[in-house]
Amino acid sequence: MALETTLVLVKPDGVQRGLIGKVISRFENKGLTLVGLKLMQVTPELAEKHYGEHRGKPFYAPLVRFITSGPVVAMAVRGPRGIKVVRDLMGKTFGHEAAPGTIRGDYSHSTSMNIVHGSDSPESAARELAIFFDASEILEYDHTRMSWCCGEEDLA
Repeated sequence: MALETTLVLVKPDGVQRGLIGKVISRFENKGLTLVGLKLMQVTPELAEKHYGEHRGKPFYAPLVRFITSGPVVAMAVRGPRGIKVVRDLMGKTFGHEAAPGTIRGDYSHSTSMNIVHGSDSPESAARELAIFFDASEILEYDHTRMSWCCGEEDLA
């Protein structure tokens, strides 16, 4: 199983509520590795690139308004089956539907303010990581914890 790198955003509501550390710790506690991290303000142009596939849908303008309403934390997160693991940790999209124990289940009950975004496929991860990070901002390194969190079959 190859390691997958995916984009995670702590959205403006998560930043404003002081949940950055709690969100990051969920991924690190699971054994995933941060390979890129930055606090940033999403511009309207960046938001349009990120949400371009939704242009023309009724929820597009509110998405752009929300993601540009305050700072976000952009993360590149890596691990075996990283995309699925991140999505499972986040929980269902709408906070009121997300199971307790997930990030959204524990910290959100909203349909729009749901704390985090994570890429939903390898293709989306590649596209979204390139929007938020230059290649030089995603580090390649051996994290010693990986051998304590994953079996050999996960790292092959």
